Amino acid sequence: MDFTISEFNLVSHVLTLGYAVMAASLIFFILTIKTNLPKYRMSSILSVVVMVSALLLLFEQQNQWVEAFGPEGTGNFSNGFRYLNWLIDVPMLLIQILFVVGIAGAAFKKYLTQFATFGVLMILTGYVGQFYEPGTEAADLVMWLVWGAVSTVFYIFVLVLITRVIKEGKANMAKSKALPLFAFILPLFYVSWTIYPIAYVMPLLPDLEFALVSQQVLYTIADIASKAIYGVILQFVSSILSQEQGYEEV
Repeated sequence: MDFTISEFNLVSHVLTLGYAVMAASLIFFILTIKTNLPKYRMSSILSVVVMVSALLLLFEQQNQWVEAFGPEGTGNFSNGFRYLNWLIDVPMLLIQILFVVGIAGAAFKKYLTQFATFGVLMILTGYVGQFYEPGTEAADLVMWLVWGAVSTVFYIFVLVLITRVIKEGKANMAKSKALPLFAFILPLFYVSWTIYPIAYVMPLLPDLEFALVSQQVLYTIADIASKAIYGVILQFVSSILSQEQGYEEV
């Protein structure tokens, strides 16, 4: 592919911003973990794992972008590594909210199993689909769209589940000052996670260079919102709940 200097730099800069945000967020989650009651800390621990995973992925993606499309580039660049990263991150992002909303017992186990199952299936089917993306060696428009549609079905299941979980969490936090902040998670989730399927279909655009640039920018924006911003909100919600329950940081 023949990218302009501006297009090449835009993706390189956005990917660099992405892993820088993950690095900064990683430090934040480590330093603030003790501001929460022990029962909430698993959410922060999972955020730490997600940040490490995403940081390494975006750092590697940026290096691959430069190696593939820089002055001496080979043109070999793949989104497959993103899916392998999401295979780690998505179940953790979905599960970590369960430690904050006050769901316990059999309901907790049920949601955990459903989130893990649908999250993994959503990523695996999308991973298969990206091999058939327009512009790749094995490009097949029908197969690409079919696998993308299957992945989207699992995504809809995830949306239904997260909506239920947040509804239950809002009921449990009805008298808490954390409620307005917690309520913001649902629109954030809807917007940030919907960016992913939009980015997936970017190669439908007639200009493949512009499509790939747009795809990388959208994927990275979605990663920042769905991982770092989401995790920070959960951290602040947990801290407020902990303070209201009489916890003082040691």
